[in-house]
Amino acid sequence: MEKVRHQLNETDSRIAAAMLAAPRASWRTVGRVLGISERTVVRRAAPLFGDGTLRATAVRNPVYFPDLIPLALRIRCKPNRISAIAATLARRPDTIWVDVLGGGDEICTILFLDGPNARNNLLLRDLPATPAVLSWTSHVLLRVFPAAFDWSGGLLAQTELAGLRLDMPAAPAPPALQPLDHQLIAALIEDGRASYTDLARRAGTTALSARRRLEALVGGQVLRLATEVDLARLGIRAEAFLWITAAPGSLEEIGHRLSRHAQVRFASATTGPANLLVAIAAADLDALYVFLSETIGAFEHISTVEVTPILTGVKRTGLVRPGSL
Repeated sequence: MEKVRHQLNETDSRIAAAMLAAPRASWRTVGRVLGISERTVVRRAAPLFGDGTLRATAVRNPVYFPDLIPLALRIRCKPNRISAIAATLARRPDTIWVDVLGGGDEICTILFLDGPNARNNLLLRDLPATPAVLSWTSHVLLRVFPAAFDWSGGLLAQTELAGLRLDMPAAPAPPALQPLDHQLIAALIEDGRASYTDLARRAGTTALSARRRLEALVGGQVLRLATEVDLARLGIRAEAFLWITAAPGSLEEIGHRLSRHAQVRFASATTGPANLLVAIAAADLDALYVFLSETIGAFEHISTVEVTPILTGVKRTGLVRPGSL
């Protein structure tokens, strides 16, 4: 039987937002930043992680894993089969996001494919052999803008986000991967808040070495720690992808500026008809409209924007949503 999902009050929501922004922040740091006691944080956070309302994980940065091909697919399906196709995609270990879009006949999925053979098998064999798939377009993620990685859903002030950043590791340059790093990464994908003792046991090293390597991987942006939560529980009820066409000379600036916006949870330069993919999370449709008219409208070098609302999220940050399959 599926567990009853924990209902979030204001304190729960702010703790969840802190976990989104800093997935491994200590309870003491969260309490200090939010102005509540460490004991209250533990008492409120434990049920959230215990019933799966919050789930901690990690996502690799494809830039530092040369064999990975990061690909966004827009797949048009027969409407009566879209749930089955979304579920099939979500079960794949190489899918990071799976969302049902628009009028219920389109899926957007982000995959980290293990090399050209995996890409070609998907695009040239698997998708063409699926009768319910009508068409698709593929978009390689050329550069993911990391400023959105400490995203809090707009629920925390900048001063609070700055306080959480003090608890986050920083490194001057990405480290060269070591053999034990792959074991650490696998353990963090399973549980992004695993203790250093548990990480050390999985990787066959000491807790101190596990901590140093984790800090190097996260600080060097080789690995992104993430917390998964149903955003509707935080009062965020309008999600959409924006497929933006920007002047090539302005792409870097626009991508960085958008990735720092409180309503942007993901931004990446892509191949394809549009050259920038942005994921938006807003309180409601009016807030989404204001973002489009005021934030996007302020950029001189954006020529077109396609907005595809997200109807339901099936998989996020590599984790299948409870009850979605």
